[in-house]
Parts: sequence; C-alpha cells; structure tokens
Amino acid sequence: MSLTIAEIRNSTANARRLMERAKQDRFAVGAFNIDNQETLIAICRAAQAKQSPVMVEVSNGEVQAVGIDNIRDMVDNYKVEYGLEMFINLDHSPSVEAAKRGIDAGFEFIHIDISQARKDASYDEIVDETRQVVEYAKFTGALVESEPHYFGGSSNMHDEAIDYEEIRKTFSTPEGAREFVDTTGIDTFAAAIGNLHGKYPVPKQLDIDLLRRIREAISCNISLHGGSGTPGHFFEEAAKVGVEKVNINSDMRIAFRTTLEKVLKENPDQYAVMKLMPEVFQAVQQVVEEKIDTFGSAGKAQV
Repeated sequence: MSLTIAEIRNSTANARRLMERAKQDRFAVGAFNIDNQETLIAICRAAQAKQSPVMVEVSNGEVQAVGIDNIRDMVDNYKVEYGLEMFINLDHSPSVEAAKRGIDAGFEFIHIDISQARKDASYDEIVDETRQVVEYAKFTGALVESEPHYFGGSSNMHDEAIDYEEIRKTFSTPEGAREFVDTTGIDTFAAAIGNLHGKYPVPKQLDIDLLRRIREAISCNISLHGGSGTPGHFFEEAAKVGVEKVNINSDMRIAFRTTLEKVLKENPDQYAVMKLMPEVFQAVQQVVEEKIDTFGSAGKAQV
C-alpha cells in the first residue's frame, strides 16, 4: 500500500531526528541488509530485544528480488507489529533513476553510488548525478548518501588477504570529503578508511586517526560500509569519534547459510520450512544484537 506524501515526509523527518541524536549521543545506527522475510524478522526481533533504532537496507539486486513496494510494505508492517524505530536505506543505488524510485517509494535513506556501478565514471559525473538525487530528494526529505570513490570487495566470503597498500590508495581524505560534501550537498558521507565489502580471512583494520580528521573536516553524517568481519573495538571507537551509520551484510548471510545447512543436515526428513527456521532466526538475530551493542545504539530507540 502506497504511503501519502505527508506520511513519507513525517517519516523522513523522524529519520533526520534519529541521525541528529546519533551525532549528539555518539552512537551509530546499524544498517542491515535483507533479501528475504526471515532476515527482516530476525532484525526486528533483535531491535526489539535491544530497544535499538535500526535501518533495513536493500541493494539494487535485493530490490529486484523482493520488489521495492513489497519492501516498503513489509518494513512498515513489522515496524508496527514489533513497535520499532525502523527505517529503510536504499544501498548502492546504481543510477539516478533507481535512486528516484527509492525516493518515490518513501525510503528515508538513499545511497547513490555511481562509482560502484560505473567504475570509470569521472569525478564530475559522480558529482553531477549525486546532485541530481540530492535535488530530487528535497521533495520527500529523504537523506542522501554518497562518496567520490569506489569501495572494494563484495558482500561475500573472500579467500584472498587484504592488500592494504593497494586499498590505501582509495582511502578518503579530509580535503576530498569536504569538497565533495560542499559540492553535492549530501546528508551522509560514506568514508573509506579500511572498510571493505565482504568477509576476509583476516580482520579488517580501520584508520581511526584518519576518521577523526575527516570528522573534523565535515559536519554531515558519516557512514561506514563493509562492516562485516571488523573487530568490534573499531566500531566502538568510530562511534565515539562520530560515525552515525554502519552497514552490515556478510556476517548475517554467513550466519543464515551456515545455520540453515546445519539444521537441514540434522533434519533430513523435514520439509516444512517454517519448522526449520527457528534456529536460523536466532543465529541472525544474535549477529544483529552483537552489532547493536558494539555500535552503542542499544536503548536509544524512540517510538
């Protein structure tokens, strides 16, 4: 069921107030990807147990799998059922048109990621297309996130080691962050400080000193993508420095799949899917609860 413009604007205003609270109280909001209803339920249960605000986020592929209006409806239904402060983030939207569809659907947060979709896009192209989304989002008040650089990795398991000498070449800089934010007018800057998409055989290392200098250079929100496989103390420090949003995907997918494989092996004669899922729900919920504790958002929900 479509939301009215008034309902969308009220929700985006609440989302903006959440980010202001995160900035003021020094906690980060977890943005958790879904590609099925079961994962959404696990996120809701974790948010309810921890009394934490959360973002549910979907990539372009996940939108295609579930349906943009279905995602909006499911989140709204479970938000009421569980009594949550919960919003939707369109993650890594590959084009201006796709971002506009998310805004039209009432998503409160929009991430426009031109460099992810077109790795050869010029800086000027990224700026121009990001500004188009910022301008379009003014109608509903949706918060727009972007970055002028490409994030490495993918939301999957990786066997290779992390080549930080190569990765450092793509790190954000305070000067670059300030210029991009001032030029585009975005609400959230996606910083690159050692965060990578996916999970690797060694823990990720975040450059907190660089993050501190970026925080001093810009006043808008800061997000960290690629949060899976990162030792928790980095996020605790990042939240204290001033990160308002952290994306989590791979850790949840791994918990979902490995637990489901275990349950299927233990119950070879069971074909009722609903009877196979309770342990899977719990495994994903546990991941989300652990992230909420690390981000410092437990007890911060306002419903």
